[in-house]
Amino acid sequence: MSLLSAPSPRYIRDVHLSFLIGHPLAKASHRFVCQSCGTVHPKWQGKCEGCGAWNTLAEEVVESRVPGPTKAASLGGRKVEFVALKGHSSPPPRTRTGMAELDRVLGGGFVPGSVVLVGGDPGIGKSTILLQAAARVAEAGKRTLYISGEEAIEQVRLRALRLGVSGAPLGLAAASSLRDILASLEEERDVGLVIMDSIQTVWLDSLDSAPGTVSQVRACAAELGRMAKARGFALVLVGHVTKEGTLAGPRVLEHMVDATLYFEGDRGHQFRILRATKNRFGATDEIGVFEMTETGLAEVPNPSALFLAERRGNVSGSAVFAGLEGTRPVLVEVQALLSPSAGGSPRRQVVGWDSGRLSMLLAVLESRCRMTLGMNDVYLNIAGGLRISEPAADLAVAAALVSAATDRPCPPDAVFFGEVGLSGEIRQVAQTELRLREAAKLGFAAATLPRRVARGGRALSAPDGLRLSETGHLADLVAPFAAAAGPRRGPKEKPKPEPAEAE
Repeated sequence: MSLLSAPSPRYIRDVHLSFLIGHPLAKASHRFVCQSCGTVHPKWQGKCEGCGAWNTLAEEVVESRVPGPTKAASLGGRKVEFVALKGHSSPPPRTRTGMAELDRVLGGGFVPGSVVLVGGDPGIGKSTILLQAAARVAEAGKRTLYISGEEAIEQVRLRALRLGVSGAPLGLAAASSLRDILASLEEERDVGLVIMDSIQTVWLDSLDSAPGTVSQVRACAAELGRMAKARGFALVLVGHVTKEGTLAGPRVLEHMVDATLYFEGDRGHQFRILRATKNRFGATDEIGVFEMTETGLAEVPNPSALFLAERRGNVSGSAVFAGLEGTRPVLVEVQALLSPSAGGSPRRQVVGWDSGRLSMLLAVLESRCRMTLGMNDVYLNIAGGLRISEPAADLAVAAALVSAATDRPCPPDAVFFGEVGLSGEIRQVAQTELRLREAAKLGFAAATLPRRVARGGRALSAPDGLRLSETGHLADLVAPFAAAAGPRRGPKEKPKPEPAEAE
């Protein structure tokens, strides 16, 4: 006689679910989702194939769908009415935060019914700037709610006291259950702004996964966003980015939100850069510059002057780059240092720029300009904590490298911008006049830029008193430094031995 073993808990759950959905053979399936990038895997493995992170796969339960008819009539939907593309639509209204730098990144302020994701490393200043903005919106007369899932109300009050906004009529709550949050928001009337800090702490009890997993973050963000669009209030979700992968990164939410803002900068540095990587209601790659002080984040209305405040003239290895971040021209200092390598493999240390582009630029200088830089350790730094990804920085970086190699300083009143090709040619970049006006406003008297090509259209309008030095090839940039260096002209040429004296 055979003994029947007791059914497993998983079997009992699957049978219970099958009766709930009306199909006796429905069965739950299991999958493994990366908590860093959201890639789905059929089985567990140590490394994620999507992002390359280790030990970030978590098991999730997916209920199989019941097979049934697929005709349109059986879906129970209603007809969608299509309208003509041609028509007039007024721009959406804006809720200004009172912080010019934040409004600039948002495109003019918060749009009612929009969902904004603010991401960044822990401790970078996300909660600080949002609490400051929420207090100013509340003081302007808009009903503003701040929901904290990580900190207690007393902790938020202490931060508000330190920031000097404790007197603002701001509604505070400490909650992490999605059902409780939705029920509370349903009772509120005339809400203008809701801040959820952070989305990784919110959980839905109908899901088996733990808070912070990809399934929980997606489901909670979708429900909150649906209510925001239905009720017409602006929703801000705070997302943390960690290297360990224990919390779901905000990248899995980027396609679900209307705008994505990232905080950049080192926690040990005073400057913070707020960058818009996605914005359906404004320009992308727009930046806002803030300075971390004892009373919170202070706005920096003129970041170019602040980035160049500690610059010293007549120092080799320094050049000023006239860059463009979104629609804002920004002048930053590029610093380069070369030293003889003690070992067999020279170091390439880069802060604020692409290390691969530095290697390419060093190869162009050696192959096209007859400079020997391969046996030197190269250190490159973008002063001020700003990270530059624009190709127009090639010419400024090349000027800093050549200045460091020849030990001859760049002109202290000159700016550089232009893209360098593999053959050494200097290519045109966008918004030339905007860069030149910013340089002239800060007192610079010269600019080295790509050579203009005769094309149809108006001529380049340069500010009065600004000398333009047009460069067509990288060798034209190297020549003045090499001539000033004197005997060190032509690094690849070996010095000729002096004739021996006759005995």
